[in-house]
Amino acid sequence: MKKHNFNAGPSILPRVAIENAAKAILDFEGIGLSLLEISHRTKDFEAVNDEAEALFRELLHIPDNYKVLFLGGGASTQFFHIPANFLKTKAGYVNTGVWSKKAIKEAKYYGEVEIIASSEDRNFTYIPKGFDIPSDIDYLYICSN
Repeated sequence: MKKHNFNAGPSILPRVAIENAAKAILDFEGIGLSLLEISHRTKDFEAVNDEAEALFRELLHIPDNYKVLFLGGGASTQFFHIPANFLKTKAGYVNTGVWSKKAIKEAKYYGEVEIIASSEDRNFTYIPKGFDIPSDIDYLYICSN
């Protein structure tokens, strides 16, 4: 029986995805180099990046006037990456617990943070709904876990 990982971070993948990744690590697309050995500036890797972006746009219905960013680091790194790059004046945050609190703390180093909704009143057992989104914020941050 296949095991399933229900922890934070990586999740179970289809067997074919694991097999294709393993092949690409040994020889990517028959070019004689591993996917781990080619430059991110090569046409071969640009094709990988372009396909990933196209799939994200399709899956999440991301319009063409939005940018898709692939950023290094884990989720916690994004707590400062996002405000460092997008917070010009004020950001709106929905406080849903531990991860949101960490993100709020980091964002305060870069500008004004407005908590526009919170589930702290019930020990973060729900995600707030029906709140108004201010028109003067640079972005809205919601963490679902």
